[in-house]
Amino acid sequence: MSRNSTVTALLRQIRMEMQMLQLWGTEQPSPQAMASTEPFAVDAISFDDWLQWMMVPRLETMLQQGQSLPHNSNISAMAEEAFKHLSADTDELLGLVQQLDEALNLRH
Repeated sequence: MSRNSTVTALLRQIRMEMQMLQLWGTEQPSPQAMASTEPFAVDAISFDDWLQWMMVPRLETMLQQGQSLPHNSNISAMAEEAFKHLSADTDELLGLVQQLDEALNLRH
């Protein structure tokens, strides 16, 4: 499977897993929050909102437009920290985020 196909499949799985865990919201954060320049927009939104409203759409847009994907990703460490307080079983979601890191970190 190509790198782009792998990333596309992982994004779809992340979306489905977040929906199942009820972490996929219906209201986009404010434009001010979305304009945050802090890593993961930690000063303005939760990590799951960042993942849903910033990371996933950005990667999907890059794939659709044929742009080069990033070659340096380490969002799984942040995901582990952000999700450890949840009562839901996030093991599958964390595994998918780790796989996304691995797919993006591959050099092609």
